[in-house]
Amino acid sequence: MAVKIRLARKGRKRKAFYHIVVADSRAPRDGRFIEKLGVYNPITDPATIELDFDRAVDWLQKGAQPTDTCRAILSYKGVMLKKHLLEGVRKGAFDEAEAERRFQIWLKEKEQKIEAKITGIVKDREDDKIKRIEAEKQINEERAKALAKKREEMAAAEASTGDEGIKTEPQEEKVEEEAPASAASSDEATAEKKAEAEEKKEEKVEEEAPASAASSDEAMAEKKVEAEEKKEEKIEEKAPASAEAADTKEAKADKKAEEKKEEKAREE
Repeated sequence: MAVKIRLARKGRKRKAFYHIVVADSRAPRDGRFIEKLGVYNPITDPATIELDFDRAVDWLQKGAQPTDTCRAILSYKGVMLKKHLLEGVRKGAFDEAEAERRFQIWLKEKEQKIEAKITGIVKDREDDKIKRIEAEKQINEERAKALAKKREEMAAAEASTGDEGIKTEPQEEKVEEEAPASAASSDEATAEKKAEAEEKKEEKVEEEAPASAASSDEAMAEKKVEAEEKKEEKIEEKAPASAEAADTKEAKADKKAEEKKEEKAREE
């Protein structure tokens, strides 16, 4: 059975953390495992690693194979170095005291690097915070200056409008005094214009009245003459026709009378 040291995913979406476990290579990623060695949380800065150091070294000595990510985690915590030193002791290259001394030297250097990294991160955060505070102060100062300038402009505008109001009061009084006189003069002018217009209209009506009466009489007379002429023409047209009709009737009567006389003569 191939045994691996690997990560088992936990947590929710976009907030994942991992368990460092020893499991069969054939088991699912988040399924059965043999032993839990620690926790790895990459969300924090720096990443949080909790590891059972001795058990991890023991599993490596037994032949467990770590995945690439777990190998990096174990190397970061010094597990891989400890295994290497123990292999040197086993082979007789040096004793356990020398191996422990070398490991402690490496561990101090690693801790110093980690502390330097943490202090650098904290310093960067503080510097960023200070920059943001300064930028906010600058923005507030600019806003205060703009507000003060706007208030000064409004005060100057109010002062100028107040002066104009004081200066324009006598002018308003003059306008009020002149207004009634102009109104009265305008009323008189309009009344005179109306009277002149009415007089002109009356004169025009008087001038046009006789002419219109005469023209109306002449038109009536002409119409009567035309009507009489039309009647006479109609009578003249009808007269010949009636005369011709009378002649034809007399001729017919004479013919009938002659025919009757001829018949009587024949009978006798």
